[in-house]
Amino acid sequence: MNRNSLLLNLSLLKTHPAFRAVFLARFISIVSLGLLGVAVPVQIQTLTGSSLQVGLAVTLTGSAMFIGLMMGGVLADRHERRRLILLARSTCGVGFIGLTINAALPEPSLAAIYLLGVWDGFFGALGVTALLAATPALVGRENLMQASAITMLTVRLGSVISPMIGGLLLASGGVVWNYALASVGTFVTLLPLLSLPKLAPPPQVRENPLLSLLNGFRFLVGNPIIGGIALVGALLTMASAVRVLYPALAGHWQMSAAQIGLMYAAVPLGAAIGALTSGRIAHHARPGRIMLATGIVSFISIGVFSLMPVWGLGLACLALFGYLSAISSLLQYTLIQTLTPDGMLGRINGLWTAQNVTGDAIGAAILGGLTVAMTPVAAASASGLALTLCGIVLAMVLVQLRGYQQSVPA
Repeated sequence: MNRNSLLLNLSLLKTHPAFRAVFLARFISIVSLGLLGVAVPVQIQTLTGSSLQVGLAVTLTGSAMFIGLMMGGVLADRHERRRLILLARSTCGVGFIGLTINAALPEPSLAAIYLLGVWDGFFGALGVTALLAATPALVGRENLMQASAITMLTVRLGSVISPMIGGLLLASGGVVWNYALASVGTFVTLLPLLSLPKLAPPPQVRENPLLSLLNGFRFLVGNPIIGGIALVGALLTMASAVRVLYPALAGHWQMSAAQIGLMYAAVPLGAAIGALTSGRIAHHARPGRIMLATGIVSFISIGVFSLMPVWGLGLACLALFGYLSAISSLLQYTLIQTLTPDGMLGRINGLWTAQNVTGDAIGAAILGGLTVAMTPVAAASASGLALTLCGIVLAMVLVQLRGYQQSVPA
């Protein structure tokens, strides 16, 4: 790998067939989930006219994901991970079929949308945790940053494409097509995942699941670097929850249904550019400082996003947020996977991701609540300012993370 190259090295896709299978499955999955990501908030906004209800849906799904990540972390450290991944993806597909049927009814049920969101959030989290825990075995720890950047590029490109497709589908055929295509795509992902080898966790002493989870939590809290990374990740996902305001802000800017899809695509587009140009990030001696700095500036971009006079400038702010948060997230992932022992990868990945999900749920709830007292424009701006202040405080307090220095090969 050329360490002086700014562009991402894609050679892992050629040299590691199992990672290539995950790459393909993840791309299809992200496109499918992106169609849902547009359809669910738009459908709820149409049924209720309330941003608070949209935020509630995100909060409920996030809560289910939190529980799934807690259980998934323990399961991934004691059961074969390939089987968990396949089971989780299959079960999520059943939930997507339920959303399709509900949307096709003459009077869709709001309660069913909430319930199926909880279902898919829980089982999706089980699969995510198992896949994260298995990644070092698929590519080797020395290739984690490269694998993470390729994964992020995959995720973000899929997230750019799917909202635009979703917006066009909404404009032409309604949410039923979004849900139906998401269902088909989810089951298609099983085909490449079936080629994965068995991914057994390392042998370890069996203990009570709650005690096992508690030991993982103690490791997370007791390690100042990993604990600090989890806090930074939680703030970033709180900022990304601004998407619950997109339907309301679209009305502020007089955007069409197709243009709403562009709002959902802006952050993934910026993140894709960040991943594509991350060739040198892995070799920086002070990754903690970059992580904190990019996080703070990304919060500022959210603070000014809704204040832009035209929607095009707002999209530019969202793209900048995506770019900077991608750099921070890549460093988070690499340090978590590198500094965590093999026997704890499932639990620590589950706890770390749960911190992010918690941040997303809290952010969505706060933004939904703020719209009761202020306009969506003011709510988005106030949240960005508050997160900026929190980021500055974290940068001052997390001395070990800020000062962490990794060895850089010559």
